[in-house]
Order: sequence, then C-alpha cells, then structure tokens
Amino acid sequence: MNLRQDIPAMLPEELIQALAGNAWVRIERIVSRGHHSPEGFWYDQAEHEFVLLVQGAAELELAAPDERLRLEPGDCLTIAAHRRHRVNWTHPEQDTIWLAVFFAQ
Repeated sequence: MNLRQDIPAMLPEELIQALAGNAWVRIERIVSRGHHSPEGFWYDQAEHEFVLLVQGAAELELAAPDERLRLEPGDCLTIAAHRRHRVNWTHPEQDTIWLAVFFAQ
C-alpha cells in the first residue's frame, strides 16, 4: 500500500481507513481535503494519538495548555489521552494525508 494512492476524486467527508491494529494499538490513514472540525467540537479521546502529516497542510488547536500548530509534511506530534484537540483547517485544494497511531494509556 502507498499512503498517497487510491484516494477518491470526490471526498465529501474525510476518508478514514484502518491500516492495522489490535487490542492495544490502531493505525489509520486519514485524508482531508478542506475538512475541519465543526465549530465548537473537540476530540477528547481515551487513547493517546501519534499523528504524522504525510502530505498537505493543516492547523490543529489543542487545549490545556492552549496551542495552535501549523503542520506541514513530516511534522508529527503525540496528543495525550483526554487532551482536547480539533482540526481548524486543512488545505482545501490538495489532499492532506495523516498517519494516525492510537494507543492505550
């Protein structure tokens, strides 16, 4: 598999594909094309999340402490379990491809 291939031409919603996993870890490919979190919505997950931006551009907002991060290809970070976060922006004219690894506390 190539993370940059087999992306539909029409992408009305984010594409989320499970690539591998077990009871303790889940690896996903996420493709965004101008998608972002709804106004006022925050992710608050029971798992830690390591995210690598493979292609495109995005802006994340994190709470407690408050941060805004502009991500470009190659940028990565780990979001601790229950740290609220949201996607403010992804590039509207190109695919933003994320590799996300979710793992237990």
